[in-house]
Amino acid sequence: MAEIYHTPALLTETVDGLDIKPDGTYVDVTFGGGGHSREILRRLGASGRLIAFDQDMDAYENRIDDTRFTFIHGNFKYLKNFLRYYDVEKIDGLLADLGVSSHHFDTAGRGFSFRFDGALDMRMNNKAGMTAADIINTYSEEQLADIFFLYGELRNARQIARAIVKQRQQEPVTGIFQFVEILKPFFGRDKEKKDMARLFQALRIEVNHEMEALKRLLKQTIDVLKPEGRIAVLTYHSLEDRMVKNFFRSGNFEGKIEKDFYGNAISPLKPLNNKVITADEAEIERNPRARSAKLRIAVYKGEEQ
Repeated sequence: MAEIYHTPALLTETVDGLDIKPDGTYVDVTFGGGGHSREILRRLGASGRLIAFDQDMDAYENRIDDTRFTFIHGNFKYLKNFLRYYDVEKIDGLLADLGVSSHHFDTAGRGFSFRFDGALDMRMNNKAGMTAADIINTYSEEQLADIFFLYGELRNARQIARAIVKQRQQEPVTGIFQFVEILKPFFGRDKEKKDMARLFQALRIEVNHEMEALKRLLKQTIDVLKPEGRIAVLTYHSLEDRMVKNFFRSGNFEGKIEKDFYGNAISPLKPLNNKVITADEAEIERNPRARSAKLRIAVYKGEEQ
């Protein structure tokens, strides 16, 4: 199953960025099909260790039969708790590929894509939390408009939210194609797929509390990385990328850089690439998903700095 789950974007650049030490301890917080994890294991020695997280139980089917490998079925926002449970105090590197796998988009029953009819679900962990249908049918018009504008960057967010509320007063909105019919009048044919994708993205982010989980993950990396330990993060939309960029540069999410008496920036991390790493045309041709991937890498300076 792993081979068809999805092809990781910027695989070599991402794992190279971690500067794998053969005897190191590494964490892949977005295991998915295991592409990144397999490459990390390939570079680890006999005493190295890899811990992988995924909240989606589908990913468990891709687990790797290797004594150096541990799979954790859980959300990466609980990073420190799980590492403590497995007696891991500090790690040499952490990788996060924040993209949604093609497996999710291609599985009709999961509700991530507008290509198939089915239930409006969109939960990464389909055993817990609110579904997209729950949000569509219970959030206020203002709440829906805020989600579509903030996470989908849709200018007509308020009109879309109003139409949804009007429709649900007649009958609950539970199916994907039913939902798409409500949306169609708001998207021109030339940009319909792109705008629809942005709206589905906005819902998915809200369903899975993705921005909150990313914030919690980034904050915890400071506590678990060894000095000179590295973090590599692949993002796929501007909100995530801005959050990662600001945190790597300043240690906070606003991007506000504090300076010491001598004018030196005070930040626990040092970005290793000020210019974001993106896929070249050859990779995009092989793997269209890589087109929107942005890779940022940073090193933890250590407490003494």
